[in-house]
Amino acid sequence: MLKQTLLFVSLLAAQYAGAQTLTGAWFGRADVVNQGSQNNYLTEFILKQKGDEVEGIFGYYFKDSYQSFFVRGTYNKTTREVSIPGLTMFHYSSSTRGGIECPMNFSGKLMVSQAKSTLSGSFITEPKYKYTCPELRTTFTLDIEQDPTLAMSSPGRKFWQPQQEDVIVSNGPTPESQPVVTAAVVVADSIVAKPVDMKEAEKQKLVEKFDNRKNVFLQEIDIESDSIRVSFYDNGDIDGDTISVLLNKTPILMKQELSSRGVTIYVAMTDKRPVSEISMFADNLGKFPPNTALMVVTDGIHRYEIYMSSTLSQNATVKLRRKKRP
Repeated sequence: MLKQTLLFVSLLAAQYAGAQTLTGAWFGRADVVNQGSQNNYLTEFILKQKGDEVEGIFGYYFKDSYQSFFVRGTYNKTTREVSIPGLTMFHYSSSTRGGIECPMNFSGKLMVSQAKSTLSGSFITEPKYKYTCPELRTTFTLDIEQDPTLAMSSPGRKFWQPQQEDVIVSNGPTPESQPVVTAAVVVADSIVAKPVDMKEAEKQKLVEKFDNRKNVFLQEIDIESDSIRVSFYDNGDIDGDTISVLLNKTPILMKQELSSRGVTIYVAMTDKRPVSEISMFADNLGKFPPNTALMVVTDGIHRYEIYMSSTLSQNATVKLRRKKRP
């Protein structure tokens, strides 16, 4: 009986030790450590841990804005402390998306119990900005059941509205069977759309180059919502990779340099076009070929990460299939 008890305790300890990982979706609220300030940030980490290194996506909502970044950091298994440098967050007094940004570093500690897993810590500014950018304290909670974006959004669809300078795409068929590309401009609580300035000759030249390259299909994704958010990040070294993005062979972004900050587009999904294709075209190869990017697709219910690679001879394409409603 004693041996069985010791074996059970050993297995339980091993299971508990195995749960000491940062891999997963974390969400929480970051509060400003400043007397009299009521501003806070809805924050999320989507992390993958490999040994003492972590990488993934950091995103936050603040007032009228959503920002996201590809991040890398370290994890100390002994102390359960995590450090993620190089984050940029809007100053708490900013009133719009174009406000002042603060360079921040996240430092936190992982706590795991049978009830829940938490990651408590602070976003701390660099020393030379400590008097202008106050600390943000937060406690992230691990969510293993649903997309953290959906969990944080209370009214459910609020954050799916496009923001200033984002690109939205109406994906329904038009008389020319092409998507309509618009830029979203936020005016108070309303959205005014205006045509994106893309010269027709440049678009046609891009389409011709796209058709002359091999098109490699990477994955097919089932979409359950009526809109999706698609973000592109340079998941490797920031080396000057520049891409163009096409929806159903129509340019919607041209010559966009990739960085750790997400390049985001919104695509409306309709039953009239059950299958759409998003393609990445390499404008160059940067310093370290090939041209690589992490594409994150979120429909408010599910989240998908696709590593895309394109060269001067091939494109990378993902199919989006709108699921039929019952």
